[in-house]
Formats: sequence, structure tokens, C-alpha cells
Amino acid sequence: MKILLDECVPAQVRNALAGHDVTTVQMHGWTGIKNGALLAEAEAAAFDVFILADKNLRYQQNLAARRMAILELWTNHHPTLERHFPHIRAAAEFIQPGEYRVLESP
Repeated sequence: MKILLDECVPAQVRNALAGHDVTTVQMHGWTGIKNGALLAEAEAAAFDVFILADKNLRYQQNLAARRMAILELWTNHHPTLERHFPHIRAAAEFIQPGEYRVLESP
């Protein structure tokens, strides 16, 4: 599975997703790109899942026609996320194409 981490998601979240092709917005040189353009770039690059911690994306963008799954984390605090890596991994592996899922704190 090809997964993109938004710039506000700690890069260490990659460790939760071992075995998948996980990259960051920064690694692609997409830092600072607005959400709509970023989603278009990510879909054009054939990402399966976009993981972010931006709680406003679903209200700012029309997500109805998206093929890529979007997983919203409840925080971007690295130590908190690290304690829940299995939860994040499970959510990323079971999310469906085009689905927008808000992952709540377990």
C-alpha cells in the first residue's frame, strides 16, 4: 500500500506502517501546497491513503469524488501517537478507497 503522511504528521508514524510504501509530503517537496492541490498531487501519484491531523480538511474540500482514502488522526503529538501505532496501522490497512475516516483516540 502506498501511504502519504501530511506535513503535520510526525515522520515517526512511518514506523507504525512497516511493510508499506510510506513517504511524507516533505519528501516529495510538496510542503506548503494547499490542501486541494495536495490531494490532487497525491492522487496523481497513485497514493492509496493520505494520513493527516488537520481537522478542517473535510470541511474545506469536496471529498466526494476522491479515490484515495483519507485517515484523520486525533492528534499530531508524537509520544501520544507512538503509544497507539497498532491502532493507526489497523486503521490504515482496513480503510477503503475513497473513504474519509476520523481515527479517535483509543
